[in-house]
Amino acid sequence: MTNPHSTQPGDPCWVELYTSDLDRSIAFYRELFGWTAERAGAEFGGYVTFRNDGRAVAGAMARMEGDTDSPEQWTVYLASPDAKATADAAVAAGATVVVPPMPVGELGIMAVLGDVGGAGIGIWQAGTFGGFETIGSVSAGQWRDHAGAPSWFELHTRAYGAALTFYRDVFGWSDTFTVSDAPEFRYTTIHARSPMLGGVMDASVFLPDDSPGGWTVYFGADDVDKTVERVGDLGGSVLSPAQDTPYGRMASIADPTGARFSIGG
Repeated sequence: MTNPHSTQPGDPCWVELYTSDLDRSIAFYRELFGWTAERAGAEFGGYVTFRNDGRAVAGAMARMEGDTDSPEQWTVYLASPDAKATADAAVAAGATVVVPPMPVGELGIMAVLGDVGGAGIGIWQAGTFGGFETIGSVSAGQWRDHAGAPSWFELHTRAYGAALTFYRDVFGWSDTFTVSDAPEFRYTTIHARSPMLGGVMDASVFLPDDSPGGWTVYFGADDVDKTVERVGDLGGSVLSPAQDTPYGRMASIADPTGARFSIGG
């Protein structure tokens, strides 16, 4: 699997589930991907670290008391050597601060922003915890070493050009690759060579006018169809059924509380 220690500034380095039913979410992902859940102590608010074959792949936290507005969602975090400096640069570039930079013990410093198109994105400055301990890889439509692991990270946005400028300037994406720039399909990857890790899609042709879009995490599956079949039995829902694409077989899912993610293989 991709070496997590090769993470560069601006790379996706962690994903985190925000859920109103932590126990139900743990059960769902345990049965779907075979993850184990490790709960932290009260000093970290009972934060859950999901592990795949013993390696950290994702986090989860329960909805905070009194929070009635935040959606059930997965948040993608990008690596930064200085969370405060990145947040300041983001604001100067037109972003909004959702959660200001704050230390998480000695583990690191986190923040959450709304980017120039309104999509939520996290910042992670590593301390003793660097983020993913394993991820899959996708190359030429082939998903490798990916079962149960985060493998692709994708932004759907109505502000395609502005978003690319924002992430290049704020997070240092210096080697992006334009897959297509046709009116019907505009897509740029985070890197120009493998591992590309993810990309940005112009979603203005299908997103509702009032939708800011958002980041999606793709988790790998050895058999996408069998995984999709299990979703309903586990209390989730299939938003987009499994289908073949030039980039592998994919499906879009919502877990039992409504948090969206995708699977690929």
